[in-house]
Amino acid sequence: MAERRGETFVMQGEAAEGPISFSTFILGLASTTLIHLGDAPDPESGTHTPNLELARQSLALLDLLERKTKGNLTPDEERLFQSVLTDLRLKFVAMSRT
Repeated sequence: MAERRGETFVMQGEAAEGPISFSTFILGLASTTLIHLGDAPDPESGTHTPNLELARQSLALLDLLERKTKGNLTPDEERLFQSVLTDLRLKFVAMSRT
């Protein structure tokens, strides 16, 4: 069960790891997208194996999150989110062309 504390969520039973901020959440999703793009190694195999369909799904999830959080982010969160989305979209387009 999660409880809201300010700008973060704390999972009950996981307090030792600390709360997860929105920025950390976005960076986690971005990391997953980079793995699917083959830009970062898969944590299980250590290989760089692109999967454009999974990358497309990850980007769609981030796009959905962007629309749903519009107007509810701090200026820093908004800048981070836009920067991450722009970088990932450019990488996706470049990967799609190869």
